[in-house]
Amino acid sequence: MAGSTGSTGLSERLTGFAYRLGWKLICRIPESWARWAFTKVADIAWRRQGPKVQVLEANLHRVLARKYGRPDVDGKELRTLSRATLRSYARYWLEVFRLPVIPIERIVSGMHVNAEGEAELFANLKAGRGVVIALPHMGNFEQAGGWVVARGAGSLTTVAERLRPESVYEAFVRFRESLGMEVLPLTGGQSPFGTLVQRLRAGKLVCLVSDRDLKDTGVEVQMFGETARIASSAALAVHTGAALLPVATWFEGDDWGAHIYEEIPVPQSGARAEKIAAMSQQLARVFETAITVHPQDWHMLQRVFTADLDSGRLAAPRGETDP
Repeated sequence: MAGSTGSTGLSERLTGFAYRLGWKLICRIPESWARWAFTKVADIAWRRQGPKVQVLEANLHRVLARKYGRPDVDGKELRTLSRATLRSYARYWLEVFRLPVIPIERIVSGMHVNAEGEAELFANLKAGRGVVIALPHMGNFEQAGGWVVARGAGSLTTVAERLRPESVYEAFVRFRESLGMEVLPLTGGQSPFGTLVQRLRAGKLVCLVSDRDLKDTGVEVQMFGETARIASSAALAVHTGAALLPVATWFEGDDWGAHIYEEIPVPQSGARAEKIAAMSQQLARVFETAITVHPQDWHMLQRVFTADLDSGRLAAPRGETDP
């Protein structure tokens, strides 16, 4: 046991060192060099087809099957798509490490957002009404967070999975705080739900990546023809009356794209759990649409469909409050 613990500790220290080096080094070398290196790493991972890549391809298989309306998917197309997705994921990490040196003017000018969605978002905030932005793991949501703060949101509150080692989590918190974000830990402290409620009732902005159930308390929905579990972000809107706005982000050449969809309203009738379930299903449909349009930018290397989840997770209770 001692040897195993020591090995784990060494692995975590090395991981922490690699992330710290990334923020210090990637900002200082030419972007073209860094992009080449990250693309090469993505291609190596794609060729090795490890467990994470297999999970990614299983998820993308569902996207293609839904797109073409048949369960059989061309293997070559799937592999081509998974390679593009890993390269997109590599770009996300490259930009995470480089965002501290990207001018805020570039973050704003390079973002292409639908005008009506942007107007609805800021109209709610200007009126003092809280907004819950729910996103899938697409594109660069860190850049999107920097954009919305710079455009006038002032700040936003989000929830972060507590990464290991702790130094990596702390580095991510500092990075996101530098972009104007308040970061609440998903685990290892008080439930973030109460703080999120306070922020929304104060008319603030909350942004949550919601296409995966991180706390085993999510909501079952139908997505790409199968049952999946997503975060219960809709519970915040039901609890506070805040506007629930689905948002998708993706890469657009060297720039970024985003679509802010219409508000998903709270149903006028039904029990609390029924309202959350109905809104979550609408949210899943929006995610489904956005992912189908930009599948190469859906960085879902984790299991999200219940058919892929272990029996222990499936037995976990589904909460009605915590997102």
